[in-house]
Amino acid sequence: MKAKAKTDHITGEMRGSRSKIIAAALMIAVAAMACDRSIRYSENYSLDEGKWSMFDPAKYTCAIDDTVKTYDIQLSLRTSTDYPYRNIYLFVVTSFPSGTFVTDTIQAMVTDEKGRWLGKGTGDLRELTIPFKSNVYFPESGDYHFRVIHGMRDTLLNGVYDMGMKISLTGGKAK
Repeated sequence: MKAKAKTDHITGEMRGSRSKIIAAALMIAVAAMACDRSIRYSENYSLDEGKWSMFDPAKYTCAIDDTVKTYDIQLSLRTSTDYPYRNIYLFVVTSFPSGTFVTDTIQAMVTDEKGRWLGKGTGDLRELTIPFKSNVYFPESGDYHFRVIHGMRDTLLNGVYDMGMKISLTGGKAK
């Protein structure tokens, strides 16, 4: 037996239909706004048990097909408050589709001079966004490979849980 829709006997309209349509339209609008079309690549490399070996680089591969647009590249570092240093050195090795490569060195501060943790987080976990390159062109189309290696004195670095990379269009606009 089919359930009958309730009808308002004065106006002849079906009750509840308008509110359901409005709710569905709002959900679609929110979902569309949540999708940031300017992000071309975003990936996190998880590290086992919060330990990062310098012999286990975070690896990323991103296909770039537009050599005209400019991009921003950010790294994200998720640590615990057990991370023993105020800073971190990172070596970022970029391999181009042609096989050539470039190595960049980054120093990022994890705490300020008074030991207060930088970045976002609650409890003992913190996430720090590290600007890597901005307004950069990729001169070749194809797959770019990135390796991020920590450059700290300890071979095994404690308190690091994730290393992420995000590549987005400069200015955050999809064109």
